[in-house]
Amino acid sequence: MARKRASEPTKITTKEAIVTSDKETKPLPPPPPPPRGTSNDQPIAPPKKGFIFKLSLLLIAPYFYLLLFHYQIQHDLIKPILINAGLSLAGFFLTFKMIPVASKYVLRRNLFGYDINKKGTPQGTVKVPESLGIVVAVVFMVLTIVFQFLNFAPDSNWLVEYNAALASICFMTLLGFIDDVLDVPWRVKLLLPSIAALPLLMAYAGHTTIIIPKPLVPYIGLKVLDLGFIYKIYMWFLAIFCTNCINIHAGINGLEAGQTVVIASAILIHNVMQIGASADPEYQQAHAFSVYLVQPLLATSLALLSYNWYPSSVFVGDTYTYFAGMTMAVVGILGHFSETLLIFFLAQVLNFLLSVPQLFGFKHCPRHRLPRFDPQTGLLTGTNDGTLVNFYLRMLGRKTENSLCVHLLLVQALGCCICFGLRYLLTGWYK
Repeated sequence: MARKRASEPTKITTKEAIVTSDKETKPLPPPPPPPRGTSNDQPIAPPKKGFIFKLSLLLIAPYFYLLLFHYQIQHDLIKPILINAGLSLAGFFLTFKMIPVASKYVLRRNLFGYDINKKGTPQGTVKVPESLGIVVAVVFMVLTIVFQFLNFAPDSNWLVEYNAALASICFMTLLGFIDDVLDVPWRVKLLLPSIAALPLLMAYAGHTTIIIPKPLVPYIGLKVLDLGFIYKIYMWFLAIFCTNCINIHAGINGLEAGQTVVIASAILIHNVMQIGASADPEYQQAHAFSVYLVQPLLATSLALLSYNWYPSSVFVGDTYTYFAGMTMAVVGILGHFSETLLIFFLAQVLNFLLSVPQLFGFKHCPRHRLPRFDPQTGLLTGTNDGTLVNFYLRMLGRKTENSLCVHLLLVQALGCCICFGLRYLLTGWYK
């Protein structure tokens, strides 16, 4: 999100005109309050409905084709998935309607930003409501709790982990909103997910084993290795990485919500492929569990993207990036496909590696590691800051903000395609 935070609200005082009459001093009455519907109550720009409709068809059609036609999935599995999909669709429209309402409230509280990548143009002076990811998170929590009531029995083996997952996601959303309000330093941001991941780590009762790749079995002498407590440390680091990597791969309109939409679509396709190809009920349930959380994430994120796409009428805030990152970390851990998840995050891994010198203090890290905007041409130029956004511009030349976001999302989609290709090529040889 390319934005500059609003400064603290200032107190406005009116100059009093002094009128002398019979040696008495009388102040002029205060000016009347501005009428409602002006100032911070102005409506935000309309959403990009056509773009979101086309993007939804492109990303979701392959998933439903695999789910409903390609694989013969059992009725007991497909029924809750479709119920969850119906709730997610309702969540899309609810989020779509709630974002303009919430925008008015955050503007009244002076929670807004200026789009730095439009500085020097009329759009650069517009107050853009900040932290609208809170709407997505609230709707997501409502959907998942309602689905819990409809699907899980009180004695379900998955109920404890489901509630632990929701607790971690809710905790991370709260910390993200606190970050938006207080603007905490980078070093603190790196630690916030480690706190939010505690409910998940404490409630995790799944296996702590890893399957040794077949080429290494002769050297290690084991096919399965139990890591014990080390596995939980690995889960902890994975949650920290996934949450922060969405937050630092940002800076242009539509990138944060867009990358989440692409990765969530890839996760859904991967889950349904694993459900259809496996005969192990526990393995199928693990991937169905992932679907139950990712479908609402995708639906609500698409609604947010309709407002956040270029030119953005709302900013998603750290609330959204932390929420989305923790949700995908949770489904990767509890769905037992953390290796695949990391490959889906290929663009974020590259961005993190480029960012390491600045994030850990080896090089100066400015507050906004954004490209330079030229108001005369409307093009962005890459700086020497260590981000994938700047690296892409340095390698391929200047671009408009909209074009750059499309290119970066295509890179994200390419990384997901590479993951599917690797799984296909290495199946039966690697594991």
